[in-house]
Amino acid sequence: MFLKHKITKELVEIISIEDMYDPCMVEVLARSHSGEEMQDPLLYVKQELIFPSGEPLPRCWLDPHYSELPVPDKVAAIAIS
Repeated sequence: MFLKHKITKELVEIISIEDMYDPCMVEVLARSHSGEEMQDPLLYVKQELIFPSGEPLPRCWLDPHYSELPVPDKVAAIAIS
């Protein structure tokens, strides 16, 4: 999986995909794809990564308490109906 590092604008290849999905992992091991030679893996903060299209990562990948967030009244009313 390739993501973009917000600060350097470089593409990084995520080495352990499972770490991306784990909201308890704050950092993920990835390899930058800048330059001509293969770069050594480094730890990247997940909050500093986005999809190459510019979209943010899903909240469930970043926040271990994402399911505890309050549901807005309109959404709750629609779900109950």
